[in-house]
This record gives sequence, structure tokens and C-alpha cells, in this order.
Amino acid sequence: MPLPINIHELLRGKSVEWERLEFKEGWNPLGTLHTICAFANDFHNLGGGYIVVGVGEKNGQPVLPPKGLDPGSIDAIQKEILNLGHSAIQPDYHAIVVPYEIDGRTILVIWAPGGQTRPYRAKLKLGKNDKEYGHFIRKGSSTVRARGADETELLSLAATVPFDDRINQRAKVDDLSRDLMQEYLQHVGSDLAKQSASLSLLELGRQMGVIGGPDEAPFPLNVGLMMFNPEPYRFFPAMQIDVVWFPKEGPGGNKFSEKIFKGPLPRMTRDALDYIKRNFLSETVIKHPGRAESSRVENIPYIAIEEAVVNAVYHRGYDVREPVEIRIMHDELVVLSYPGPDRSVRLEQLRAGKAMPRRYRNRRIGEFLKELEFTEGRSTGIPKIIDAMQANGSPPAEFDFDEDHSYFMVRLPVHPAALEVADLEVGELADMADTPQVTGQGGTKSALSRHQVEILNQCKEARPIGDLMEIAKRTDRTKFRNQVLNPLLNAGLLEMTIPDKSRSSKQKYRLTEKGRVVVGGPFKP
Repeated sequence: MPLPINIHELLRGKSVEWERLEFKEGWNPLGTLHTICAFANDFHNLGGGYIVVGVGEKNGQPVLPPKGLDPGSIDAIQKEILNLGHSAIQPDYHAIVVPYEIDGRTILVIWAPGGQTRPYRAKLKLGKNDKEYGHFIRKGSSTVRARGADETELLSLAATVPFDDRINQRAKVDDLSRDLMQEYLQHVGSDLAKQSASLSLLELGRQMGVIGGPDEAPFPLNVGLMMFNPEPYRFFPAMQIDVVWFPKEGPGGNKFSEKIFKGPLPRMTRDALDYIKRNFLSETVIKHPGRAESSRVENIPYIAIEEAVVNAVYHRGYDVREPVEIRIMHDELVVLSYPGPDRSVRLEQLRAGKAMPRRYRNRRIGEFLKELEFTEGRSTGIPKIIDAMQANGSPPAEFDFDEDHSYFMVRLPVHPAALEVADLEVGELADMADTPQVTGQGGTKSALSRHQVEILNQCKEARPIGDLMEIAKRTDRTKFRNQVLNPLLNAGLLEMTIPDKSRSSKQKYRLTEKGRVVVGGPFKP
């Protein structure tokens, strides 16, 4: 019975985080039992994990080619694992065990998904007279016995199953689409794809882990309906992505356009991202005097948008009747989802890209998204957004949620050069050949905006930021810095009078030698 993953990707840690993988060179019943118990407890709601028997480990990495197991021992090991699920774990828990041939060697892969009746405890020893049990959890990439506060918290998870992993008794097995399931298996390169046509829908769903309940009364899991039903909104009314575009006057104006995306979770997410990419993303070419090479910047880096949207789809609450909303304004893109992050997350840590949630809301959705290469895994989305904005030269992304963690918002500002292109007035600076020029996607050129020219003319004398904002008729200090002032500083046309204290209350701005050439006239400190 093949697993619904690509075994080669699994061995390289590309489809599953390393903390959800454990390698064992040989068969160790007690150690394996404790790790199965830990994965079943799924302390952080990551979706359980995999134990690979017959593959050694060095410095956290698998040693390949594998050492392998004696093929004659495979049946006995499988029977022993089955027996341990009855006799050494309480309540009963049965992992899925599948042999594979890798480089001519036989290995065993044990799949232990998060259990439906946690917490689980396992025998400390396997002697006939040993009856002492303990709870086990994963700490990083290690299996440890839960003690003290960890054990107390684990016990509090009794009968708590994440929403996406729950049985949906309002649906039927036939609500799952075999075509969508086979499409997924083929996409990820699972060996199960070859056998799927010969399996019943029930058998296929069981092997993919999207059907639960006893054989006499099976039901799809919520994640199965989200992934493999053509119309999942019938079961989850708010399962959609709303993309709303506002003209330049912003959300306060009377005009906007809205496009709603529904359907299976992967298709819905991809369609929304493709729509944004086609209609709202552009590239700006910045030409520098004295340099042959031009700089190219995106108005908003696509990778940052993708991570923000996938993060919202992954971590939102599907039992909350609010869609994911993407608001697009001329100067920013905002992704809004409900509810906010786990309460263990602190806003200052999140903004620094260092937040590590204690547990995840949708453990199974994360598994599927990683297999489809929508996400790289645990806690990487926010750092990737931060890095993408920085690499593009954009203003930093902003992250926010309220005290009650009722929402989560990601704000991605438009690059200042793209804003200037959008606001340009053709021909106003045609004689300023030595200034940096920007070119928009449509090919229109301008040196600087009218307000930037006015600021340069007024900065023959050093001026505070308040004066410059008044010249530009701006009231938002942050946007003024990002959209008007910083491009002048970066182009070398203005300089700070106190350069080592950029936010000093006594800070002023004046023309540089390069700026003086543009507008003419001497410096006055």
C-alpha cells in the first residue's frame, strides 16, 4: 500500500519538515513505539510524522544509500508494529507501515498521523511484567517523555482535533472527487497514483488520509472536502478569496471592483494569485546616470504576495464565516484573514520575522500545501515576505493583529519608484538629463514628480521634514518618507544634515552637489 507522498522527496526532507521525520538504521521496537506515540499526540498540530527504518542518520541528515533491512524480516516487523498498537499504546493506535525498495535495499516507512483520540501514552519498557506508561511528544527533531507543564498541556488536548482533520458528518464519501484526488497524486509523484484507478473511492480516501470513521459509517474529513470537492463552499460557506481593487481615492471612495474566487483550495489559491499577477503587478526600470546597467524593481514582489496569500489560506479559521480578503490600492496591497495567529505569537517577534507558533490551526492543510510546493513548511512565510521586500528595495512589509488575535493583516507597500511612475507628469523635467530616470511598464519616462522638484528647489537651504511635507501636501509621514523623500535621498539629490541620526528631531535635509547641478544655486547650511 503506497503512501500518498513521493518517497524520494520524503527522504530529502523536501515534502516534510525534519522535525516530522525520524530515521532509524535498524529495527528498535521500543524507540519506534515512543516515536509513534509522540507523532500520534501531535503536540504542535503539525500532522504527525514519518519514521524511516533502515536508513541511518548523520548530523540530522539521512545517510544514503540506505543500509536497508533484511527482506525476510519485513513481515515480522510489520506484525510487531501492529501488535504494539494494541498492547503497548493507550488508547489503541495503529500507524500505517509500507515497505519500499530504495537503491536495491528494503526500508520501512511508518506513517503516524496525529490521532483522533489523543493524548496517547506508551509503555516505558516492553517486558511482560512492565506496566508503566508515559506520554511522549516531539521536541524539535527528538522524541521525549512529556513531563510537568508539557504533560499538563498535552492532557488538555484530549479530544481536541484541528478543524481540518475532523470528520464531516454532513458529507458523504461520494462527495470526494476521484479525478481531483488522482490529479493531486500525479502532481506530487506519489506511487499511489499508479494504483488509484483500481481502488474504490473509500479505499483511496483511506490511503490518502482524507476519510475517517469506522468501515460501517465512513465520512470525509474536512480537509478532504476542501482539497478534493469541486464545490467546497457548500460545506464551508466562507471558503473563498475576495480580491478587491480600489481606485486611487482608496477605500473611502465610491468606486471599487471585486472578484471572488471559490473552488478546491489549491485551485482557488492559484487562480487568485494568477489574477493578481496578470492585472496588478508591473516592473519599473530605473536608469542611473553614469551607469550602463539599469535597475529593475517590481511594484510589489510577487513572492511576497504569494507567501502572504498562502499564509492566510493555511492559517485562517475555516469555522469562521469570513473569507480571506485581498485589498489592492494604488500604494499598497493588504491581505486580511480571520482569526489571528496562535496566542503564543507576540507582535514584536512577528515583525522581526522570529515568531514560532506553539501549534498550528490546520495541520493537514499544511501537509497538502507543502506537497504542492505552495509553502516550504513551518514558520518560513513571514521571513520570506520580509526578505522579498528588502531584496526588491521596497518599504518593509507591515504585520498586525489586535489584542484578541481576532484577525491577521499583512500590508505590502508599493515600491516608491513604481508610485512615481504612476503619478508622473509627462515632460515636466525634459531638460534634466543628469537626474535618475524611471521607466514604467508602458515606457513613459520622467525624471521626478512635480512635488519632488519643488522640494529640491526649496532645499537650497536646509529644511526640516515638516516643511517638505507641507510642500508636497502630504500628511502621512511614513508614506511621505517612502514615496517622496527616500527616492531623493537614494538618488543622491538630497542629504541629511545629521546623517548618523536619521530620526533626530533636529534633522534637516539639503541639496547635494548633484542636486545643486539639477536646480542650480549654492548651498546654505
